[in-house]
Amino acid sequence: MRTTIRGALAALALLPALALGAPAASAASPSPSASANGTPAPATKAGTSFLTAVNLSPGQDANVAVSTGDYLYWAFGASEGQTPTVGLTVNLAPSADRHGPQTWSVEVFDGLRRRQACTAGTQNATAEQSATTLTLDCTLREVRTWSEPWSGDPLPGTYYVRLSVSDVPQPDLGLASSVRLHVAAKGDADNAQPEGGELKAPLVPPAGGGASTAKAAAPVAQEEHWYTGWFSGWNSRWYWTVGGAFLAALAGILGYNLTRHPHGQRPGRYGAVPPQGSPHSGSYAGSDRP
Repeated sequence: MRTTIRGALAALALLPALALGAPAASAASPSPSASANGTPAPATKAGTSFLTAVNLSPGQDANVAVSTGDYLYWAFGASEGQTPTVGLTVNLAPSADRHGPQTWSVEVFDGLRRRQACTAGTQNATAEQSATTLTLDCTLREVRTWSEPWSGDPLPGTYYVRLSVSDVPQPDLGLASSVRLHVAAKGDADNAQPEGGELKAPLVPPAGGGASTAKAAAPVAQEEHWYTGWFSGWNSRWYWTVGGAFLAALAGILGYNLTRHPHGQRPGRYGAVPPQGSPHSGSYAGSDRP
């Protein structure tokens, strides 16, 4: 009995020491999301469409476990003067599980979902059945400060990366693989071309934080004139409809008065036939016959 009481008292005495040691141990252990050099931890997810694309912060990579055949989407931001480069490394499924070569493709779209051309890099690559990895990359054109509406030049804003499998044996669909994505950009606003242009706002800034590096411009107030209020408002169309109908009716009345023939008997002329029922009906004018 005494031994049991002594053991319980010893356990109670150790509780404060355990309570103080637990926070110290948790503080000493580093967070799995932190990085030694301060860069964001790699993203571990990928979207399946433009709307669900995973936003990548500047300098953030992506390391995702995927299934062969899925469409993968990421989004990143680019500013004027930069030349973005997208690099991907695909770790394929074990060769013993594959049934033939696989062809993977990478595409880059701007904020308006226009496909951007790659000036350098391998957009499509085929891995043989014995290969273990596959590398893809794409270097875009320099992001411009502005461009004509009909042009497809890259502009500041959000860009989307789409990775897909364009050719794969049917039994290989769904095999486990992994993808590592790295986005780099060289240049800054000092290299922006052409001179003298300015874009009011980036192309489709993302809803989430961290993907767009360009700031949207403040909204510009519309210039007002003395006639601005005439064409605004929910009931202005009724005023214009009633006014237009009144003017159309007035124009019709005036046109009718100007073009109608006068009423009554027409002025007499030589040889004119008198109207029916007159005293001279049936006789010639000026005849002295009884």
